Amino acid sequence: MIRVFDLQKSQDFYQNIFNLKKSYCLDYPEFTLLYLRGEHSDVELELTFNKNKTTPYQLGDGYGHIAFAVDDLESIHQKIQKLGVETGKIIEFKNDHTLIAKFFFISDPDGYKIEILQRHGHYQ
Repeated sequence: MIRVFDLQKSQDFYQNIFNLKKSYCLDYPEFTLLYLRGEHSDVELELTFNKNKTTPYQLGDGYGHIAFAVDDLESIHQKIQKLGVETGKIIEFKNDHTLIAKFFFISDPDGYKIEILQRHGHYQ
């Protein structure tokens, strides 16, 4: 679960980049819980929108990042750039000469860091 300041902007971000779609929504007077899910995954991301929040959240120092594994890292990198989202450079993480991971980072509309990894080895 992550808390978001602009529910529609966050929903659009996760749908446009990761193809996560609304699977369930609970709407109460003070808050909304919107659940997003991928077509072929049991993983769900809960967006919590507190309706009385007037300023963006301070993320603090306890959050690291979430990660998504993708089939074609370069094409998703280009897609995200075309959507106007700032991307980090693609990094190859190696142990000696063995590729461990290939990835880059972006931030969602609330500033949460997201790592996008090429499906490879441990990262499936």
